Amino acid sequence: MGSWAAGAVPTVCQHRLMSDRPVELSAGLPETVLPPFPEEARRRLGEALRQPPDRRRDAVADVVAAFPRCVEAWARLGELARDDVEAYACFRVGYHRGLDALRAAGWRGSGYVRWSHESNRGFLRAVDGLRQAAASLGETDEEERCGQFLRQLDPAWSSRLTRDQE
Repeated sequence: MGSWAAGAVPTVCQHRLMSDRPVELSAGLPETVLPPFPEEARRRLGEALRQPPDRRRDAVADVVAAFPRCVEAWARLGELARDDVEAYACFRVGYHRGLDALRAAGWRGSGYVRWSHESNRGFLRAVDGLRQAAASLGETDEEERCGQFLRQLDPAWSSRLTRDQE
């Protein structure tokens, strides 16, 4: 079927094809839930986080090396960073890996990504960690953008426990 000329009225056949499509109604912004990361990555990350403090960071880094798309591992590595610059770098990678995962899950740049879904927590930890690391480095504009982004993704964010308490 060709395109309609300006002002042209669709034929009955063209109209019927258009009206046979269901109309999707929405009660608000869409919500995206990231798929869980692989079971092997989850198992290894859990083991790494149970390591003694002097071995924990390196154990989590090994998980990141084995599963570089595991946003939760990047966020945890940022939490274990040796300094603010390393933390910033880890959280930034987790943030970008998380955006890639969100887009693959159907997120189109707006809508909710709530903490209540465990599989979203790695991404939200990465964004919050990036916010905190940016503040530590004096990047107040990025700190503010990340804070606003978190509240857009999950309006209840300000009442959330800090990532250190979860």
